[in-house]
Amino acid sequence: MRLLLDESLPRGLRDLLDAHDVVTVQEKGWAGTTNGKLLQLAESEFDVFVTADQNLQYQQNLIGFDIAVVILAAVRTRVSDLEPLIPMVLSALPELAPGEVRRIAL
Repeated sequence: MRLLLDESLPRGLRDLLDAHDVVTVQEKGWAGTTNGKLLQLAESEFDVFVTADQNLQYQQNLIGFDIAVVILAAVRTRVSDLEPLIPMVLSALPELAPGEVRRIAL
């Protein structure tokens, strides 16, 4: 599965998702791109957009996009704070449908 990590997440998170093809927004050259435009760019190349932006689902109508969104909710966006969420992310990924939003928190 192809995952795009938002710039709000640490790049080191990729190592915890190594069973998947993970690319960061920065690596794609899309840093600073607004969420709507970012999702438009991402939907043709990625299956899932992973972010820590808690407001994304309220700012965008995600149903129209051909990409699923996973929102990680942790105290901070450090790898050590996000790591406990990874087993839930990995089990949710195969179930996600395009346009679906899944918030993952402890």
